[in-house]
Amino acid sequence: MSSGSGQMSRPYRLSKRAEQIEDTRLRIVEATVALHGSVGPARTTIMGIAQRAGVTRATVYRHFPDESALFEACSAHWFTQHVPPDLSSWTRITDPLERTQMGLTDIYRFYRTGEPMLTRIHHDKSSLPDESRRRLDQMVHESRDLLLAAFPSRAERHLLRAVLDHAVAFSTWRSLCIENGLENGEAVKLMVEMATTAARSELDRRRPGPV
Repeated sequence: MSSGSGQMSRPYRLSKRAEQIEDTRLRIVEATVALHGSVGPARTTIMGIAQRAGVTRATVYRHFPDESALFEACSAHWFTQHVPPDLSSWTRITDPLERTQMGLTDIYRFYRTGEPMLTRIHHDKSSLPDESRRRLDQMVHESRDLLLAAFPSRAERHLLRAVLDHAVAFSTWRSLCIENGLENGEAVKLMVEMATTAARSELDRRRPGPV
């Protein structure tokens, strides 16, 4: 009987140990997310994370040996609670202005729900790990290019590209909706009107003048 009980208790102990490790890891990640969203990545320290999570500095390093690993885990956890823009769904819209409206509505929804964290992240962008900074830029550039692709290719696109690059930027949304109090829909309408003007202006410039 004692031998059988020992064999059964070993997997139980291992399971409990695994749960404790995962719980500790989650506390560290949640502490990091909270600090990134309140004081920003640049002012978040390993000591601050350890104190908030109720662990030692050594424990933090044991779970996350470098800053990049910790930031990636923090980002992954945050994105489970904040749905990013669904760029793939935009491609189903072929009309350029309808795609611009849909895309900006999607982006601005994400910006508003994630505003506290995104404000800190963009403010401390230079302190982010290289890969995280690259992905942040990539999302914005891909958004702009996907909106631009719906417009006629005959347009020169210099003005249009500049307008769309401006429209998808977090700083633009924050200026319009946080600093100036616009609703998301109002900001989207304004940016769509700017894109319309830019597209028409470029086409007019390319039309031959009267002989």
